[in-house]
Amino acid sequence: MSLNNEKMIQMYATMTKIRVFEERVAALFAAGKIPGFVHLYVGEEAVATGTCATLRDTDYITSTHRGHGHLIAKGGDVKLMMAELFGKKTGYCKGKGGSMHIADIDLGILGANGIVGGGPPIATGAALAAQYLEKDFVAACFFGDGAANQGTTHEAMNLSTCWKLPVIFINENNLYGISSCTVNSMCVPDIADRAAAYDMPGVVIDGNDVMAVYEAVFEGVKRARQGKGPTLVECKTYRHRGHFEGDPDIYRPKEEIQEWIAKDPITRFEKKLLDMQILTQKKVGEIRSSIEKELDEAVRFAEESPWPEPSEVTQDVYTL
Repeated sequence: MSLNNEKMIQMYATMTKIRVFEERVAALFAAGKIPGFVHLYVGEEAVATGTCATLRDTDYITSTHRGHGHLIAKGGDVKLMMAELFGKKTGYCKGKGGSMHIADIDLGILGANGIVGGGPPIATGAALAAQYLEKDFVAACFFGDGAANQGTTHEAMNLSTCWKLPVIFINENNLYGISSCTVNSMCVPDIADRAAAYDMPGVVIDGNDVMAVYEAVFEGVKRARQGKGPTLVECKTYRHRGHFEGDPDIYRPKEEIQEWIAKDPITRFEKKLLDMQILTQKKVGEIRSSIEKELDEAVRFAEESPWPEPSEVTQDVYTL
């Protein structure tokens, strides 16, 4: 299954946009301009990009607490995202969702989720709706290695297989659930091994290779659209920064961090495209410059946007 040059350049640009966005967020958070917690996606850009490149605008995704990359890859507006992180009224959720709860239903983004394992049941429900309405939609569910041990995830996988729902479970295994390494939290070497228990395909790929991600998820999406049910794709990847901004990150060996940084997904893909003469150094510079300007505008938009009025505190929120 091949990709044309334009699509590959677009994927490179998406990965770069995610990286630049996260670099800006890190600097703004350190400067005290962003409240709350932020969990950055630096180092994992290939997973969101490769996955969303296989999806249509009408397809759904569910995200996680580390969700900025998923939202950008699905087409999210960085101005509205930045405003939401600032807590401003012009943000995606009017400043009430913050980093971990951004949603855009029009783009099929059913929401980032601060609850570990909160996304799989939502993605399964979206897939059930697509099946019931006889729509040619699929749902892609991003979840981490920590969520792989949650009962909600296993229930969602079991039900989606029983009903052959059009959902693709995308596991972003960055080896650490907060500070706990996967070797201490599970006995199987690969999370994808668990797919056998639900009679669904389970594949393990290099999550820092955007082409490998694209190809594996493409097959899962094709299978889902054909009514054959779900697929579990485990992407081995790594976050370059701590679990959250401000995390002292003393639980990961420095040698391990440097080893993974050397496998940076953007650097690898850039080299590949340069070697294939699909990209030139001039084009690389132009892409980066354009994205930097876009982020300048996004930050300016966020800074100049108004705060929500205190009287709006109970609007657009609910409880059950």
